[in-house]
Amino acid sequence: MKHWLALMRAGDWLTVVLAASLVISAFALSWTGGRPERAVVRVEGKVVAEFPLDAPRRFAARGPLGETVIEIAPGRARVLSDPGPRQYCVQQGWLTRPNAIAICAPNHVSLSLSGREPGHDSLNY
Repeated sequence: MKHWLALMRAGDWLTVVLAASLVISAFALSWTGGRPERAVVRVEGKVVAEFPLDAPRRFAARGPLGETVIEIAPGRARVLSDPGPRQYCVQQGWLTRPNAIAICAPNHVSLSLSGREPGHDSLNY
């Protein structure tokens, strides 16, 4: 029995290369969700602050347990500190995609990014 690679011809290789390049380009195009434009801070589900992501700044949001500090840098934002016991929202790190969200559940504070293009939300990652 012949090895299958010996049966491949020039047209077969061209088809494989074109199919691979199509898959790679489709993947690259479908996972670009745009750039985030604003950071939205909510306490108890209500918007308490909204900032453009064009300049560095810090903001302290007061929740039931104390202050949650939000840090904003050009194009990204994160929860810098939170009085919650497990620190999940702090461990999430920098948010850089539209619709990404960090929720500090015990303190009822959340940080989300918004942009013109919807992209995928953080639950899809």
